Amino acid sequence: MIFAAGRGTRLGAIGESTPKALLDVGGVTMIERIARRLIAAGAVRLIVNVHHHGGLIEEFLRARDGFGVELHISRELEEPLETGGGLLAAAPHFRRDTPFFLHNVDIISDLDLAGLYAAHGEDAVATVAVNERETKRYLLFDDDGLYGRLDGRDGTRIEVRSPRGESHKWAFAGVHVGSPALLDRITERGKFSILDVYLRIASEGGRILPHDVTAATWLEIGNPERLEAARRLLAAGS
Repeated sequence: MIFAAGRGTRLGAIGESTPKALLDVGGVTMIERIARRLIAAGAVRLIVNVHHHGGLIEEFLRARDGFGVELHISRELEEPLETGGGLLAAAPHFRRDTPFFLHNVDIISDLDLAGLYAAHGEDAVATVAVNERETKRYLLFDDDGLYGRLDGRDGTRIEVRSPRGESHKWAFAGVHVGSPALLDRITERGKFSILDVYLRIASEGGRILPHDVTAATWLEIGNPERLEAARRLLAAGS
């Protein structure tokens, strides 16, 4: 699933006229770049949630025949539901016999998606790509997986259980793999983050595991400065 329903408010006028999914970076739209990488990693079905300029995104995808795989559109008509609410709304489109990718539409990375998928263990509810970088918010992991989060803006620290073994703080990289059981464990309703779901599941004894992708190139295009930086970097490498 590609999360593409956000309004892109941090992009200002750019986001008002063009959804992040259709922004051109290095001659390729964001959604095509991500979709083709997911398909190359083994995805045979694409689920895309849409809201802001959703018709344009859907038209773009259908004009390209879903890049050759099965395509499902989850329309969030009233408002974007964030990642957790978006996943819940799209749940009827998922197969229930295999783990699945979840990928934010504003991430450019060469991280090994197939490696992330292979690292997802049978006993994990989800495996999240993480990296070492400066950010405002961190996820806290120990030997058994996710146990909390840290807000670097004010130092707020939330632990849903006591840490066990070595502890580490990671930045979330916006890409993860979920087990089919995850869909049945979402009890939240409305608009909410998938990270809130993961923390609750961790508090209940479920395992949310990290997968370190620090060595990979990773870019987030959430604001105009980062978008232009990504364009410059890809142009320099072309």
